[in-house]
Amino acid sequence: MYGNYCSLSNLGVRCSYVEANVQEEDYGSSAIDIVADVKTERVVVLGGSGFVGSAICKAAVSKGIEVISLSRTGRPSYSGSWVEQVTWLPGDVFYANWDEVLPGATAVVSTIGGFGNEEQMKRINGEANVLAVTAAKDYGIPKFVLISVHDYNLPSFLLSSGYFTGKRKAESEVLSKYPSSGVVLRPGFIYGKRKVDGFEIPLDLIGEPVERFLKATESFIKPLSSLPASDLLLAPPVSVDDVAYAVINAVLDDDFFGIFTIDQIKEAAAKVKV
Repeated sequence: MYGNYCSLSNLGVRCSYVEANVQEEDYGSSAIDIVADVKTERVVVLGGSGFVGSAICKAAVSKGIEVISLSRTGRPSYSGSWVEQVTWLPGDVFYANWDEVLPGATAVVSTIGGFGNEEQMKRINGEANVLAVTAAKDYGIPKFVLISVHDYNLPSFLLSSGYFTGKRKAESEVLSKYPSSGVVLRPGFIYGKRKVDGFEIPLDLIGEPVERFLKATESFIKPLSSLPASDLLLAPPVSVDDVAYAVINAVLDDDFFGIFTIDQIKEAAAKVKV
């Protein structure tokens, strides 16, 4: 006869089997540990082949999370061991077959957004995300994470542009349908090594020193933060890795929900970074 006990974590299941007639002091030599690689989180990343989306996919894989990406380009052209561990699906949110994407997911992360004329920005930043939130809710997905944008302390007439109104419409949909589990991240300028048409744009050469400078001079420039549009210059940049790991924190922590500012994004990322 054998006794057994199992413990469940986000990354796997550990079970120990011990003969019932073995004395307690012998457990150390008689126990057999079996570790099963069972992924308990399954995340769908919308726009997963993009700059921010690919960083989220990479971070999720590093934490043992199963990842599905849905984007118009499908699988990205760049390589990496983590790329092989993501399921890359080509598709457009407006025409997606959600039966192939959402079943079994524990969270949906949307990085959908872009620029264009007023109508295009409202459609991309607003309507596309609203559609995704609705689909996730209909399929019973317990958590939705939206990558939105900092408002830069802009005057209201500038925030009425299609870009910001679309983003805020998407935010409202997330917080309405997911009041106790929806997450909205509002980063400012996101830096990192961005790949465009086979070329690498080192945004970190700009963003990283600016972030360090603003951190070092924080006590001096803080009084200026109340000035209209001041954050166009004073809002600290955020590394794409910090955004990605903040998303991972949101996926793994059930108490993580609501709207998160630039500083809160960095704090959240620090909790799960290796």
